[in-house]
Amino acid sequence: MNVKRFPARGILLISCLFLLTACASQRAPQGTVNWKQKKVLVFTKNGKGFVHDNIPEAAAAFKKMGADHGFAVDVTDDASVFSESRLAQYDALVFTSTNNDVFDTDAQKVALMRYIQSGGGFMGVHSAIGTERKWDWFKRMIGGTFAWHAKYQQFRLVAVNPSHPSLKDVPKVWVREDECYFSKELYGGIHPILAHDVKSLRDVNDTVLTKNQGSFGNYYPAAWYQYFDGGFVWFTSLGHHKRDYTDPVFVNHLYQGLHWLVGQTARRNPSKAYATSPETPVDYQR
Repeated sequence: MNVKRFPARGILLISCLFLLTACASQRAPQGTVNWKQKKVLVFTKNGKGFVHDNIPEAAAAFKKMGADHGFAVDVTDDASVFSESRLAQYDALVFTSTNNDVFDTDAQKVALMRYIQSGGGFMGVHSAIGTERKWDWFKRMIGGTFAWHAKYQQFRLVAVNPSHPSLKDVPKVWVREDECYFSKELYGGIHPILAHDVKSLRDVNDTVLTKNQGSFGNYYPAAWYQYFDGGFVWFTSLGHHKRDYTDPVFVNHLYQGLHWLVGQTARRNPSKAYATSPETPVDYQR
């Protein structure tokens, strides 16, 4: 009798162990990063037009982040770094307060496209969304292009996707001083994680505000991620003031975004890159 019961109990035990393992794997942290094997490029070039004074502080913040967590950081404003062979060493590219036209040649643009198409990661900070405003691929990749911002002031942000890994330890309701950015040509592939609480703004022209917030109502995208053209993108519109880059809460916001991004890019495959021109259409059927 006992012998006959043993196989059933064994099967039950194995089934329970399988379910427990499956549940544990579902609860395990996603995108765990071995930072000691990672390298990040921080790109700071600006074209003609307004240049933020926060760039030295932002670069220093990423360098300190690298020192604290054990990953390598290169900082440059030289667009010649954009070649396939040179970009291959980086697990993510960070454009921090870049603005306007930053590439010198079409070949540099194609190198960025092929890096993304191979499974690379791109992080944009603040005015990076005002970069390459005439290049359609870049605008879709970052998620839109700059339109207008309210004057620098205190306002409120809301975590609209609080379970996303990049919002770890980020306030679910975040009151801070910054520029509330609005964009145009917002790309349909973005997944907002933080939103501006537009009603918390003060001293704004209602007509201008209504025009720029469009159909979003009170909650307008402030930070997002997306999967685009084979690669991974994370963007935050925050970070106008140079003191932001020594604020632990804001620096954590950047770190968590970078952590999520680098956790996605371990399986880059250069053979999947296909762009030959900045105007090469996105292959949505890949």
